[in-house]
Amino acid sequence: MNESFRWIVGIDWAKELHTVTLQDNEGRSVAERKLAHSGADLAAFCSWLIEKTGAEPGEIAVAIETPRGPIVDMLLERSFKVFSINPKQLDRFRDRFTVAGAKDDSRDAKVLAHSLCSDPQAFRLLRIEDALVIELRGWLRIHDEFTQDRTRLSNRMGDQLWRYYPQIGDLTDDLAATWFLDLWELVPTPGEAARLSEKKVARILKSHRIRRFAADEVVQILRRQPLAVAPGTTEAATAYIRSVVARLRVVNEQLKEADRRLEEITTAIEAKAEVEPGQICEQRDVAILRSMPGLGRTSVAALLSEASEPLRRREYSVLRLLTGAAPVTRRSGKSRYVVRRLACHRRLRNALYYWAHSAVQHDPVSRKRYEALRQRGHGKARALRSVGDRLLYVLCTCLQRQTLYDPNVKSTQSALAA
Repeated sequence: MNESFRWIVGIDWAKELHTVTLQDNEGRSVAERKLAHSGADLAAFCSWLIEKTGAEPGEIAVAIETPRGPIVDMLLERSFKVFSINPKQLDRFRDRFTVAGAKDDSRDAKVLAHSLCSDPQAFRLLRIEDALVIELRGWLRIHDEFTQDRTRLSNRMGDQLWRYYPQIGDLTDDLAATWFLDLWELVPTPGEAARLSEKKVARILKSHRIRRFAADEVVQILRRQPLAVAPGTTEAATAYIRSVVARLRVVNEQLKEADRRLEEITTAIEAKAEVEPGQICEQRDVAILRSMPGLGRTSVAALLSEASEPLRRREYSVLRLLTGAAPVTRRSGKSRYVVRRLACHRRLRNALYYWAHSAVQHDPVSRKRYEALRQRGHGKARALRSVGDRLLYVLCTCLQRQTLYDPNVKSTQSALAA
């Protein structure tokens, strides 16, 4: 690090006012300043760095906690070398400067600069990402928020149905499904169910292509003996559910739009590789990702947007850490035990779980490995993590060879079953 960069900058970022410290490559403090979070101040800050150091942007290393944002984007566009670090690691580095637990913005900026100079291996070099990948990440997070909203509203609806109309909840586990919302609006109370026509139910089931129920079965379930509730309970619950149903319909439409955009952007990334050869790896690797068993649209988007750098470098070990597939081993004296890794990327962890779950259902090799792990006494989640771990290894192997996943290739089968 000392030989690569002449100057080290530490930035303690905030919402309104950022603190910056400038040091030379020997760790001596040269200058410190505050800058507001505005376009003018951030642009002036870049000019100030060049004027103060008399160096080229590529000779200045910048240490910051957050791996993305307007500060990072601006510095990368100006060709500065930007490094990020996990906040938990930075907290440990802070103990070098004070053991009393004191903390302020100026000290954090100095800790960042000193740590980058002394322990560069703890930092991650950032790079300018493709515009489509940035957009994909944004839509993935929108999709995640819509999914959470849908789950919350569905749970609220279930609580209200439990109060006066539990039999309708026996029809499905997905109370936010559009067909179920249509059915509830047709039959909002047990009293309405007594006068319900099978033709109306059949029309709803047919329009939504629901084949697991016949209309007479639905009517029979809805006409079960109702609960005896206090006067006004049904009216209050239906009024609440009506408001929830209106919001669920909006969220369902927004979720469909997010799904559509994820598919469009992923396809655009794949098509860009064909039109512009020599692009970054994630543009060439979409086809390989889509060929993997059980890897669906949302999981592909998560890997492309949240793990673009490890995918580009084919770093299986890093992907294991980010997704939580790698366990944590703790040794002390004669004791040794292995626990699940909790310090991982939440979206990537969920993506790996659903990927493995789908692969177990549709891929014979993954299903065989999963069943073997369960027979050895592993729990469902642990077995799925092991299956996901092998899938990551196979993915990295396919990416290194630039070949699509082929279940008939013996090397692929042995790697997945290992």
